[in-house]
Amino acid sequence: MRVLLLRHAETDWNRERRFQGWRDVPLSATGREQAESAARLLATTRIDAVWSSPLARARDTAAIIAAPHRLAVQESEAFREMGFGDWEGLTRDEVRERFPEAHRAWAEAPHEATWPGAETLAAVRARALAGLEALRAAHTGQTICLVSHGITGRLLILEALGLGPDRLWSFQLSSTGISELEFRDDWTTLHRMNSLIHLADGAVA
Repeated sequence: MRVLLLRHAETDWNRERRFQGWRDVPLSATGREQAESAARLLATTRIDAVWSSPLARARDTAAIIAAPHRLAVQESEAFREMGFGDWEGLTRDEVRERFPEAHRAWAEAPHEATWPGAETLAAVRARALAGLEALRAAHTGQTICLVSHGITGRLLILEALGLGPDRLWSFQLSSTGISELEFRDDWTTLHRMNSLIHLADGAVA
């Protein structure tokens, strides 16, 4: 199975550097342009199925990408963003001020960080990998597009690279960044990561 893994397009909260988590924040106008650019790039790529987190920002990005292929978007809770609990709706500066110790842990040792109402990275990883196994069982030999989120997507890529959640901040996933993973019975390959070639004209940077 080949997976074209995208982070959802931009929301106003992304631009404001707010923690979104499970909040259902819609795409911004810029985000819709980003998704349309990604859709144009992928329009000539064979895609057998489009999957998404159920959150609107991912689902709407996926719908724009699926349209040229005349595919319905299928949703899975497994690929929902990490639940950030009491941080949701707050900016990074507000979190740093109100939760200094947890914020420091999140920056320095994210796999050990905990705070009220939040999922642990271990819990997010477990559900994302279970979702991935379900996709592999359903789409053997196929190419799928999966639209997910910053943390969930990072964990899937780390797994493909054989790295643990402690390496969460080793790379960036940008809005509509495209990563390509290939899964076989005995190995996994990362063919590209966080490609933004569809935004290269700068119109929706």
